[in-house]
Amino acid sequence: MIVNPSASTKRDSSRPGGRSNMYANTKTWNPFKGCRFDCVYCTPSFQRQAKRLKKRCDECYKFSPHAHPERLTSSAIPSGVDTVFVAGNGDLAFAGKTAIPALCAVIREKNKTRPNITYYFQSKQPVCFAPYLSQLPANVVLVTTLETNRDHGYRSISKAPPPSVRHQQLKDLDYARKVITIEPVMAFDLEPFVSMIKQIQPEYVWLGFNTRPASVRLPEPSAAELEAFVDCLEQSGIDVRGKDLRGLVLDDEARSHVAPPSAPVSKRTPEGQRSKGRTAICVGA
Repeated sequence: MIVNPSASTKRDSSRPGGRSNMYANTKTWNPFKGCRFDCVYCTPSFQRQAKRLKKRCDECYKFSPHAHPERLTSSAIPSGVDTVFVAGNGDLAFAGKTAIPALCAVIREKNKTRPNITYYFQSKQPVCFAPYLSQLPANVVLVTTLETNRDHGYRSISKAPPPSVRHQQLKDLDYARKVITIEPVMAFDLEPFVSMIKQIQPEYVWLGFNTRPASVRLPEPSAAELEAFVDCLEQSGIDVRGKDLRGLVLDDEARSHVAPPSAPVSKRTPEGQRSKGRTAICVGA
């Protein structure tokens, strides 16, 4: 079953300790910010948020990779949430060799008083975590984005390693705790994409559409394709957690397709109706 987080969880994540727009019940902790992967869907979201910070920090304004050492303290880590998204306004691949050990040291200090917080270390180049696996506290989860299984044409989307390379990098990390975020989900090939996810054996998967469809147009799956994908993952025992699904409710009890006026959905099951007789055929599920 996919559970959609409440829209009330959204707040400006560009601020220190700001509520994350990406994950439910999560706040960001940003002792490092910025990225050079230049993903097209980041421009109207994270980079647009960064433009608000010109008077505070020129490097934040430009979304250039840089550190905020004043935030590298246990007291700067947000409280009142289950999960902290570390460097949520950047990519840790650009943080430098000393950043991850320093982050781990602060998390270990925080664990003395708040051991139940989960920390997301996320990168579209997850091999960057390889030298530090033995230093990661047990409540750190490694995360990468896989929008699709398709490498062809991906260079027009991002300068990050293509999906197949990113998948292999995360798969090869000898670390038990991994999560995949599939947002913005892009057109995919069902069996190869399901196979990629299963090989990583994530604790769970986050799934959502492009949140800025008016600003960035991406190739997307149909509702039926997304339902089949979720079914295959769930049949394989993988928990799927919903993000922005544009009103598409993927629920074993009642599936409906309710598209808000700002995001019309074509060629989908009529509103309020469940896809009848739809059963995904999942090879090796």
